[in-house]
Amino acid sequence: MTTSATPSHLAAPPHAAPQLATDSEELSEDDLSAPQSTPHHLFNVNNSNNNEEEEKEKKKKERKEQKKKEKKEKKEQEQREKEEKEKEEKEKKEKEEKEKKEKEEKEKKEKEEKEKNKPKELFVINPAGSLYYNWLFIITIPVMYNWTMIIARACFEELQHNFLIYWVILDYSSDLIYLADMFFRTRTGYLEQGLIVKDEKLLRDRYVSSFQFRLDFISMLPTDILYLYYGLDYPEIRLNKLLRIGRLMEFFTRTETKTNYPNIFRIGNLIMYILIIIHWNACFYFSFSKHIGFGADDWVYPALDDPDEPAFGKPMRKYSFSLYWSTLTLTTIGETPPPALDSEFLFHVVDFLVGVLVFATIVGNIATMISNMNAAQAQFQSRIDNIKQYMQVRKVSKDLELRVIKWFDYLWNNGKAQDEREVLRYLPDKLKAEIAIQVHMDTLRKVRIFADCEAGLLIELVLKLRPQVFSPGDYICKKGDIGREMYIIKDGKLAVVADDGVTQFVVLGSGSYFGEISILNIKGSKAGNRRTANIRSIGYSDLFCLSKDDLMESLLEYPDAKGMLEEKGRQILMKDGLIDLDPANIMPEAKELEEKVNRLYSTMELMQSKLKKILGKYKVTDKTLRCRITDLERQTGEEVEDEDEEEEEVKKEEKEAEGEKKEEEKGDEEEKGEEEKGEEAKDEEGKGEEAQEEEKKDETTEEDKK
Repeated sequence: MTTSATPSHLAAPPHAAPQLATDSEELSEDDLSAPQSTPHHLFNVNNSNNNEEEEKEKKKKERKEQKKKEKKEKKEQEQREKEEKEKEEKEKKEKEEKEKKEKEEKEKKEKEEKEKNKPKELFVINPAGSLYYNWLFIITIPVMYNWTMIIARACFEELQHNFLIYWVILDYSSDLIYLADMFFRTRTGYLEQGLIVKDEKLLRDRYVSSFQFRLDFISMLPTDILYLYYGLDYPEIRLNKLLRIGRLMEFFTRTETKTNYPNIFRIGNLIMYILIIIHWNACFYFSFSKHIGFGADDWVYPALDDPDEPAFGKPMRKYSFSLYWSTLTLTTIGETPPPALDSEFLFHVVDFLVGVLVFATIVGNIATMISNMNAAQAQFQSRIDNIKQYMQVRKVSKDLELRVIKWFDYLWNNGKAQDEREVLRYLPDKLKAEIAIQVHMDTLRKVRIFADCEAGLLIELVLKLRPQVFSPGDYICKKGDIGREMYIIKDGKLAVVADDGVTQFVVLGSGSYFGEISILNIKGSKAGNRRTANIRSIGYSDLFCLSKDDLMESLLEYPDAKGMLEEKGRQILMKDGLIDLDPANIMPEAKELEEKVNRLYSTMELMQSKLKKILGKYKVTDKTLRCRITDLERQTGEEVEDEDEEEEEVKKEEKEAEGEKKEEEKGDEEEKGEEEKGEEAKDEEGKGEEAQEEEKKDETTEEDKK
């Protein structure tokens, strides 16, 4: 049976290896149980085991290879995924960059379109600037040229013929300046809601729609074409150039506001106007004489071909004689030959009328200018006169009177007669502060206690500094005086002197200060608010004064600065040993006590009002709760308390409140009655004293009689 089983086992195909393995396992178990085994059977088992190991190794290798392949595939897939992700990210980035570029391009285009659509901001000339003023000076030159030379060239023919080339150059250069002025006006800004308008279209439209544009347009009309018809002997065809006189007047008004010597400028301006009027009248006189005939009578210009006086034929004599005649006529001197013809009479009458007006304007303007120039001196002199009169009426000593007059002389000679507050009262607060900062800030910062204060407090204090001038020998303060001001020395010398007023301890110069501790009201100060030294002026001294009231008014808005100043003052007093740190000796001020009492009263009144409100709310809520409880009791069917009892309780409460009010009113009436009784008692005491005095007087009179 065994021999027949082995060949069948050996002839098994390779695909039945697992089955063989299972069979071999079964056989091995049978072999273990059966003691007999043949050598041939063992050999076959070993071969089958070797085959199984090989197959296992192959399977392991295959599995390893498969795992490697899977790993490679996974890596390749991961790399592919990474590459795909990178590509996607790159594409996204490229898309985003493209979108950004497109957006930027769109924004640029929109900005360009907006800039195109927006009104163009050009270089606009500020009418309050220096460029505008300089241009006014430039444009006044051709205006003055046209106003003086056109009429002269039209009346004096030699002047036109002898310098024709120069006139052509000057005429057309002035026309170019006129044309540039029109362009300049289109670039001159104007204020709208406090800002300068810079829109080209608005500026141009505003100028074109103005009346000044019409005058400028007429002045630029090419009237020189008429030279071709009339010839070069008629320069009066350029009279339209005189319409630019507005620029001349504007330049004069601007100069008057800018100059530091307005009265002198006004006088010079008036003289210039008078000379122009005399110049034009001289030209009219010469042309009128030419129309009647030179030398026709004594009134007109003499004959040009008179052999006895050949100088009258020269151009300079023509103009000088005409100017002389015009000056005599317009100044109403009247030393000219009488007219002979009716036309001469009319011309002379018109000249006299113009002369009267000119003379009246000259006298009036010069009188006002001189009075304005001396207005400050006249006002100052009136003050001195009033004080002199007062001192004479009150019979003041001559020494004191001389000191007062010398003090006034010092003020006037050194330019300190003006009252700063009176001069600066028309300025706004900001400009006042800026001027005061530039004038007084350096001196105020020299004070130790104000060195680290806020800028706002310093500005307020600067505005409240008052200048004071002291004469030689004047006491600024004496020992024991109540300190109501502190002083800062601007100019001069002050001496700290003894009680005799002669011995000097210290000399104070410019930049020094004193009295700063006394105006702070520092608690515990041994000196209190009293001055601790005598300070006297050696010569004329210029001081700044800051009063205690002004300082405290400013410190109300700066409580931190107040605490800091008091702390600095305490430190200064500690160094000098002039402060008492014992709280028992520090007595509070009456004002502080009053303020504390007033605060307590106000807080008590507030508490009372709040309590009344709370009680009122409590009563209202109590009533509402009672009503709700009664409603609930009725709904549940329980016994309800009588409403009469509730009403009685409410009435009792009201009666109690009325009783309290009456008691308060009675208390107030009693207090008033006591006050009235006290006043009556005082009046009775006063009357009794008066009666006693009268009795004493009567007794004395009786004794005198006896």
